[in-house]
Amino acid sequence: IVIEDSAPDEPDLLGVFDGVPITERNDFESPSVITIFRHPLCASATDERELIDEVAITVIHELAHAAGIDDDRLDELGWG
Repeated sequence: IVIEDSAPDEPDLLGVFDGVPITERNDFESPSVITIFRHPLCASATDERELIDEVAITVIHELAHAAGIDDDRLDELGWG
Protein backbone atom coordinates (compact mmCIF):
# COMPACT_ATOMS: atom_id res chain seq x y z
CA ILE A 1 0.00 0.00 0.00
CA VAL A 2 1.36 3.37 -1.10
CA ILE A 3 0.28 6.79 0.17
CA GLU A 4 0.41 9.75 -2.21
CA ASP A 5 -0.90 13.29 -1.88
CA SER A 6 -3.47 13.07 -4.70
CA ALA A 7 -4.12 11.44 -8.06
CA PRO A 8 -2.85 13.69 -10.86
CA ASP A 9 -5.80 13.10 -13.21
CA GLU A 10 -8.56 12.63 -10.60
CA PRO A 11 -8.06 14.98 -7.63
CA ASP A 12 -11.10 13.59 -5.74
CA LEU A 13 -10.04 9.92 -6.03
CA LEU A 14 -9.57 8.33 -2.59
CA GLY A 15 -7.72 5.19 -3.67
CA VAL A 16 -6.90 2.93 -6.57
CA PHE A 17 -5.87 -0.69 -7.15
CA ASP A 18 -3.26 -1.10 -9.87
CA GLY A 19 -2.58 -4.66 -10.87
CA VAL A 20 -4.15 -7.97 -11.75
CA PRO A 21 -6.81 -9.35 -9.38
CA ILE A 22 -5.77 -12.52 -7.58
CA THR A 23 -8.56 -14.36 -9.44
CA GLU A 24 -6.75 -13.66 -12.74
CA ARG A 25 -3.12 -13.68 -11.59
CA ASN A 26 -0.43 -16.00 -12.91
CA ASP A 27 3.17 -16.59 -11.82
CA PHE A 28 4.53 -13.94 -14.18
CA GLU A 29 2.53 -10.91 -13.00
CA SER A 30 4.21 -7.90 -11.46
CA PRO A 31 3.20 -7.13 -7.87
CA SER A 32 -0.05 -5.23 -7.48
CA VAL A 33 -0.19 -1.87 -5.71
CA ILE A 34 -2.92 -0.14 -3.76
CA THR A 35 -2.49 3.63 -3.59
CA ILE A 36 -4.47 5.80 -1.21
CA PHE A 37 -4.55 9.55 -1.60
CA ARG A 38 -3.96 11.71 1.46
CA HIS A 39 -5.48 15.06 0.40
CA PRO A 40 -8.90 13.84 -0.79
CA LEU A 41 -9.16 11.49 2.20
CA CYS A 42 -8.43 14.36 4.60
CA ALA A 43 -10.88 16.62 2.76
CA SER A 44 -13.63 14.00 3.04
CA ALA A 45 -13.41 13.85 6.84
CA THR A 46 -14.56 16.33 9.45
CA ASP A 47 -12.53 14.86 12.30
CA GLU A 48 -9.87 12.25 13.09
CA ARG A 49 -12.37 9.43 13.73
CA GLU A 50 -14.07 10.03 10.39
CA LEU A 51 -10.67 10.07 8.64
CA ILE A 52 -9.70 6.75 10.23
CA ASP A 53 -13.01 5.23 9.11
CA GLU A 54 -12.65 6.58 5.56
CA VAL A 55 -9.10 5.25 5.23
CA ALA A 56 -10.27 1.82 6.42
CA ILE A 57 -13.21 1.81 3.99
CA THR A 58 -10.95 2.89 1.12
CA VAL A 59 -8.34 0.22 1.85
CA ILE A 60 -11.01 -2.49 2.17
CA HIS A 61 -12.58 -1.30 -1.11
CA GLU A 62 -9.24 -1.53 -2.94
CA LEU A 63 -8.39 -4.90 -1.35
CA ALA A 64 -11.72 -6.16 -2.67
CA HIS A 65 -10.68 -5.10 -6.18
CA ALA A 66 -7.42 -7.01 -5.64
CA ALA A 67 -9.56 -10.04 -4.79
CA GLY A 68 -11.51 -9.65 -8.04
CA ILE A 69 -14.65 -8.00 -6.65
CA ASP A 70 -16.02 -5.28 -8.94
CA ASP A 71 -17.75 -2.01 -8.00
CA ASP A 72 -21.26 -3.38 -8.65
CA ARG A 73 -20.72 -6.22 -6.17
CA LEU A 74 -19.12 -3.85 -3.66
CA ASP A 75 -22.24 -1.65 -3.91
CA GLU A 76 -24.43 -4.71 -3.24
CA LEU A 77 -22.31 -5.48 -0.17
CA GLY A 78 -22.48 -1.90 1.09
CA TRP A 79 -18.80 -1.10 0.40
CA GLY A 80 -19.29 1.02 -2.74
